[in-house]
Amino acid sequence: MSELAFVIAGFSVGLIVGLTGVGGGSLMTPILIFFFGIKPYMAVGTDLLFAAVTKAGGTINLARQRLVPWRVVGQLCSGSIPASLVTLWVLHNLGTTSSQVQHLMTNTLGVALLLTAAATLYKAARGKVLPRTLPAGELEHATRARHWSLPVLFGAVIGTLVTLTSVGAGAIGVSVLLILFPLLPLPRIIAADIAYAVPLTLVAGLGHASLGSVDWALLAKLLAGSLPGIWLGTRLMRHTPERLVRSLLSVLLAYAGTKLIAF
Repeated sequence: MSELAFVIAGFSVGLIVGLTGVGGGSLMTPILIFFFGIKPYMAVGTDLLFAAVTKAGGTINLARQRLVPWRVVGQLCSGSIPASLVTLWVLHNLGTTSSQVQHLMTNTLGVALLLTAAATLYKAARGKVLPRTLPAGELEHATRARHWSLPVLFGAVIGTLVTLTSVGAGAIGVSVLLILFPLLPLPRIIAADIAYAVPLTLVAGLGHASLGSVDWALLAKLLAGSLPGIWLGTRLMRHTPERLVRSLLSVLLAYAGTKLIAF
């Protein structure tokens, strides 16, 4: 397989992540499995570190634009990172290369993709139009959840899902943020989703690396494309036709999820 194909795949996924906050594990893991023939456990592990570095690049760009609501990021991480560590402990005891774990990963990934597709399509078709900016002085109020425990709980669920499948921090994360923080403008929702995924995917990715589930050469090729892609995507985020992009994404994710369940 041409090395350029991996770079192009990385660029395309990075661009979509930057535009919508969706598409890291949701797109890259199925691409690695179906188009490049990578084993599911290796695809998940490699994609987690791919997402960590890619989204770190996007977070730096968004932070410079002062779009990242750090309080929200901290609340989600307080649930997602402990849950990720527990999931890694379970995987360490079961072994990632066993047929049972591979089957569990593949089927859970398929279900996660179908949930992501549904969340993406719902947001595109029925989601309310959020303001693009906040009046001065209202950010603190907008970053308070309905109850302090909800971001921690949802963060734990997403942390478990992301560690097991590399999917969940995108559309599912965006949907959770829209429910918990309905007053936050969409650019800040996307910025929070990208930023909190960085420590989560880094912890999960390093955990998978300790289990031997990361292809480092492949990771370098993907990052060579994704970092320019997410830089461009975060610059274009305010101008993208959100409904169209999310509708197309939902179709792709539903197709990939269905294939994985039947895999």
